Amino acid sequence: MKSIALVTCAASLPIDYDMPPLLDALATLGMQTQVCDWEDPSIDWAGFDAVLLRSPWNYIDQLPTFLRWCERVESMTTLLNPAVVARFALDKHYLAALSSLGVPTVPTQFIESGMDPHEAIRALLAAHPESGDVVVKPTIGAYSKNVQRFAREQAHEAGDYAASLLANGSLVIVQPYLPLVDEVGETNLTYFDNAYSHAIRKSAMLLADGTVNVPTLDLRAAREADEAERAVAEAALRAAAQYMGLARPLLYGRVDLIRDKQGRPVVLELDICEPSLNLPFAPGSALRFAQVLARRLGG
Repeated sequence: MKSIALVTCAASLPIDYDMPPLLDALATLGMQTQVCDWEDPSIDWAGFDAVLLRSPWNYIDQLPTFLRWCERVESMTTLLNPAVVARFALDKHYLAALSSLGVPTVPTQFIESGMDPHEAIRALLAAHPESGDVVVKPTIGAYSKNVQRFAREQAHEAGDYAASLLANGSLVIVQPYLPLVDEVGETNLTYFDNAYSHAIRKSAMLLADGTVNVPTLDLRAAREADEAERAVAEAALRAAAQYMGLARPLLYGRVDLIRDKQGRPVVLELDICEPSLNLPFAPGSALRFAQVLARRLGG
């Protein structure tokens, strides 16, 4: 019987909506599971056949520590997805890597330490005159934390906000707000072992009045991804694997797409380390995931 640690943290477990159906599916296959807090020093990670990253979402406040933990666990057992994926995917600089490999992504300007954020935002808005608003967010983040939307006439305020993120130690990205997301939402596509499983529609998170919604279950609904969306999502997964030099496909991943002004799907985020997989919205998806995991572990 294979033993698997499902990794979370105390603050995140209550909002890990994938955990109950996944535990049930793994039990159906006769796999031994334990829900574990990655910060628990008493856990013997070497005692598991695999350690599965599920919801250790407090990593955003201590990323270097979390990455060292990933590498330590990987030295003892199978970490899924592997540590190289965490290092790549938990910093949104990966968008530049995807774009360099031809994947359509939301236009993105990175504001690095020492750069003038006001100048960077002015340059982005000048390059996208059709965009009314701009989005400012840290390169490391989850669940819309510290993400803000500003109107074009608030460019100075946007620059001040970016400066505040820099002052607090965060690097920053700015993107034009693509307004079709207000009409059609995001499409989040879930893949297991490079095979499409299911998708959801997620409502717009950043409202014009400055409100930032948390992506709770009531803002999600099942959706079937179309051919164009699946093509972009699969291109993103291939490009990421190529960039990281992976020998095997990613066990799991989620690709978040929105539509540009021409209606074409572009990558907003690639979540391949510890994603919400939206299992409650797709009957049978938890079992599909469990079966893929079992095959990966040879059991």
